[in-house]
Amino acid sequence: MLAFVRFIVIFIYFILMNLGLIIYFIARPMHRDSVHVAGKYYSTMAKLIGVTLVYRDSSEVDTQQSYVFIGNHQNNYDLLTISQGARKGVVTVGKKSLKWVPIFGLIYWLSGNIMIDRKNTGKARDTLSLTGEKMRERNLSVWMFPEGTRSRGKGLLPFKTGAFRLALSQNKDIVPVVCSELDNGKIKLNRWNNGVVIVESLDPVKLDHSKSAKQTAKQFQTIMQNAFERLSQEAASLSK
Repeated sequence: MLAFVRFIVIFIYFILMNLGLIIYFIARPMHRDSVHVAGKYYSTMAKLIGVTLVYRDSSEVDTQQSYVFIGNHQNNYDLLTISQGARKGVVTVGKKSLKWVPIFGLIYWLSGNIMIDRKNTGKARDTLSLTGEKMRERNLSVWMFPEGTRSRGKGLLPFKTGAFRLALSQNKDIVPVVCSELDNGKIKLNRWNNGVVIVESLDPVKLDHSKSAKQTAKQFQTIMQNAFERLSQEAASLSK
């Protein structure tokens, strides 16, 4: 019964919130802070699924600078949790097919995100070059999920190199944003209290340009894996 009632409430809230965001984004399409605004609103839904969301920011991130943000990608609940970490001036790089998702796709496009065709390697590479140009022209930060797909309880999947090639080519620091465990029965809609989820923005990391993109990807996978395990253990302890 709880799951049914919660689903109805979430559905109504989601529709009304997205309609409000669409009107807001139509009034200022492609604004550099739109992803930040959407992230703040989407993360308010964490309470509706019974999650206490704890967000920890990094004081080392300079609001006047641009970065490449990377986050771990677990499941559909990412939209309600790790989205809290989207700062002003950040856009995401996502699959072109996202624009066809009802309601969300329109918001994703209006908020100025960069869409790539993952089936076309050449176009994807051109998109990285275009992304670099937009970062320089508008002083934008870019958010990417280096796993490339949802891990669904398998920990962190191997990182693809796109985010790291971008950071190396643009000489940008990387800011890892890590969300604690969301899978393995963490969230159940028929349970009133689904505990604590922690999202932490780590300090910016300067890149070693003597390393290849592949080596850099492995370095950051280790950094984020360690943070993921630490935050998951802490969240589990706080949830008891």
